[in-house]
Amino acid sequence: MTRTPRIALGAFMLESNGHAPVATRAEFEASCWLEGKALAADLARPAPRAPTALTGFMRAMEAGRTWVSVPLVAAAAGASGPMEQDAFDGLLHAMEARLRAAMPVDGVFLSLHGAASATVEVDPDGVLLARVRAVVGPDVPVIATLDLHANVSRAMVDHADVLVAFVTNPHVDMAERGAEAAAAMRAMLGGMRPRRGFVKLPMIPPATSQNTDAGPYADAIAFGQGLLDHEVMNVSISSGFSLGDTPKAGLSVVVTTRTDAARAQAAAEEVARFIWSSRGRWVARLTPLAEAVRRAKQVGGDSRAAPLLFADVADNPGGGGRGNTVWILEAFHEAGVRGACLGVFNDPELAAEAYLLGPGARFLAHFNRLETNHFSHGFEAEAEVAALHDGRIIGRRGIYAGREIDMGPMALLRIGGMLVAVATQRRQLCEPAMLEALGVDIAALRSLVVKSRGHFRAGFDEHFTPDRIIEVDVPGLTTVMLDRVPWRAVPRPIWPLDPDMDWSV
Repeated sequence: MTRTPRIALGAFMLESNGHAPVATRAEFEASCWLEGKALAADLARPAPRAPTALTGFMRAMEAGRTWVSVPLVAAAAGASGPMEQDAFDGLLHAMEARLRAAMPVDGVFLSLHGAASATVEVDPDGVLLARVRAVVGPDVPVIATLDLHANVSRAMVDHADVLVAFVTNPHVDMAERGAEAAAAMRAMLGGMRPRRGFVKLPMIPPATSQNTDAGPYADAIAFGQGLLDHEVMNVSISSGFSLGDTPKAGLSVVVTTRTDAARAQAAAEEVARFIWSSRGRWVARLTPLAEAVRRAKQVGGDSRAAPLLFADVADNPGGGGRGNTVWILEAFHEAGVRGACLGVFNDPELAAEAYLLGPGARFLAHFNRLETNHFSHGFEAEAEVAALHDGRIIGRRGIYAGREIDMGPMALLRIGGMLVAVATQRRQLCEPAMLEALGVDIAALRSLVVKSRGHFRAGFDEHFTPDRIIEVDVPGLTTVMLDRVPWRAVPRPIWPLDPDMDWSV
């Protein structure tokens, strides 16, 4: 190619919990919905709102030969329920219209999550890729990054030339995977035509078994990375988002080679057999609430004991949880636990009331006064407003490092011997700056309770080593105890719901 290549850029990031409330256009706009010039301006900021894989792709491209970016649409809403169909249709229309207006382009890069569903469409990511392919034709490179928890469909594989999934959980390699996608784009602009192999396993491993630092997923990733060579350019093992409750649920393996389709499929099948043989290790092991209370009370009364972190994995906003269940808060309060900080509770009404009353005010805090989800019952306690913050934060560690986060108005409440952080916008507590903005000295805490499934590990590892992390068994929309989920749409049989099933590639 002799002329300067023009690369269209876009993003669609949504992890859909099939049992959570519908994700609306307003929810996207509160997080990230940027089109055209607005997206271009955001990508030029030092702390952009656009997804990290997209900025990673751009920075890697800018390190090479001259190119022209063509911003389309970037829509991201973290994790929620299925997307409102009208909102998805609007995104699809905007993406297609801007792409058609920009033609001809020499390549398309999309930062996708890969586990979205809509209220009608079960495979929005596949539909989006198919629409893009229909516009640009068969010869223009279409490359996408995927979250490690993507529920990959055949349509996604068929309509993209290269799919690059994250390999770390917590996801601290998003920029690197964007850069890997940029390298693939440069290679395709130079004439490479990659081939793909794909295997879908009938397996939905619980989220707490998906840590890539150690355990079965770490071993699977290592096995896949061990196949990389002069021909195999990428091995993406997507554990899938189990709570999506969708026909495309399940762990998947996508292997991309430079030229050899047979090698790609053979490698995907080899990885799939390795994972299936280890399925008995992908199990959830949680600590009962009563034991968590005992340990929190113990460490709160003994300054010599090492502080503990308790993970409320069943109410993870990063998986569609509402971020407001009070099972642990109630139990800690009743037991008189001291020196603990809990957060971040998503309760706009409570945050607004604390803001109105001001610092130092004492009042009866009523959690979840307007909540309707059956997991999020109410709780009342005498509270003091310890601190307030506008909620605009720049992350400093883990998945939010260098990113702008808008929590909306925030309040830190003192309830008995504990601190409770409350925010207006729903976010998992995986970034220490969310508490530090409220004046919390994390190093001085005796215990910390985070509403997060796993990304907190990359944010709070400076204070809590893995041996001091306790995953608590309480109810919630993001429970990892899969036998408690009211499944409707996952294909059956599937492991571990059908533990005696047999399967082979």
